[in-house]
Amino acid sequence: MVRLSMGCGGALYAKDIVLTAAHCVGASGNNTSITATGGVVDLQSSSAIKVRSTKVLRAPGYNGTGKDWALIKLAQPINQPTLKIATTTAFNQGTFTVAGWGANREGGSQQRYLLKANVPFVSDAACRAAYGNELVANEEICAGYPDTGGVDTCQGDSGGPMFRRDNAGEWIQVGIVSWGYGCARPGYPGVYAEVSTFASAIASAARTL
Repeated sequence: MVRLSMGCGGALYAKDIVLTAAHCVGASGNNTSITATGGVVDLQSSSAIKVRSTKVLRAPGYNGTGKDWALIKLAQPINQPTLKIATTTAFNQGTFTVAGWGANREGGSQQRYLLKANVPFVSDAACRAAYGNELVANEEICAGYPDTGGVDTCQGDSGGPMFRRDNAGEWIQVGIVSWGYGCARPGYPGVYAEVSTFASAIASAARTL
């Protein structure tokens, strides 16, 4: 898990490639303006690893709706564990973990220490009841507590991973923090890019970096 200097999160797809949200980055191409901070829970820790970007590859065809993934190539590797991505829908259910340094309440400030929370899967039907046609159901996955609210990702968590354990007990990324109405509002779960839908496109893109 890394913090990106534009105020988003990301996960290490490879030690020198960050998977984040398309809406966090600009157009594809050479880009040395982003700093990734990794290796720590405390962003102000003296042991934080800071690495500059060299390239950005935003999802082909991204236009602000759906396809909310991007890759950032780093100038050098960050020596921390990578996060495997889901390549099938098998793990797009159950309870997920989300993490980030974003706001801890709607309108709140960004956090110094990494926070995490657990959020249960929300069906496409229940999510569409909240968001209607804004939801791109075949590209997005929803999670949270639509009845009560109270637990969610928030501003500054965008691009970070939603993950769970696979059958072997290893962490696997199923979502990328994308959007929602406010944060943790009753009736409005969080919406995440569905990683399994884009797994082959992500892998192909990574090979070009």
